[in-house]
Amino acid sequence: MLSLIKPTVEYEQSYRSYIQELGDSERYPFTLDFEYDDFPALVTQLKNCSLGIGLPDGWVPHTTFWLVEHEEIVGVSSLRHHMTDRLKRLGGHIGFGVRPSAQGRGIGKELLRQTLIEARRLGIPEVLMICLKDNVASSRVILANGGTLESEYSAPEYSGLLQRYVISIDADPDQRTDA
Repeated sequence: MLSLIKPTVEYEQSYRSYIQELGDSERYPFTLDFEYDDFPALVTQLKNCSLGIGLPDGWVPHTTFWLVEHEEIVGVSSLRHHMTDRLKRLGGHIGFGVRPSAQGRGIGKELLRQTLIEARRLGIPEVLMICLKDNVASSRVILANGGTLESEYSAPEYSGLLQRYVISIDADPDQRTDA
């Protein structure tokens, strides 16, 4: 069974093996780049980010979630509580990633589905998601969760087209089915 949880120190070993499995590849969401040598401090930092405490200038409160299967973290998502102009262009509400050994099993789809439920709890009526056009796996996950492609555009920060998707949260995300 897949459960979406907030970070806790009990998952330190699983988190460390997740990061090790990622190796030098780019990490999604951005919270996977936070320092984790002092693991309890990381868990505290993630909780504070959710509460809007100690955020760098220009950052918004964001909650990190871990998708757990059999006591192992198989996916990570970050839900931004609101948007800035920059996030509307380059970040979106939700970033997510799946552990390499768990890819291809529908984990990303379930991770996003459960994170959308959390967005609804925060009162976000419409979720903005952005991904690179050549990231076909992410596009499929977004579409499977009710995403509608709003636009494609380029940005100097990225080498490739970005796609902007919108997911309406008016309907109960628990009732989403395959697209």
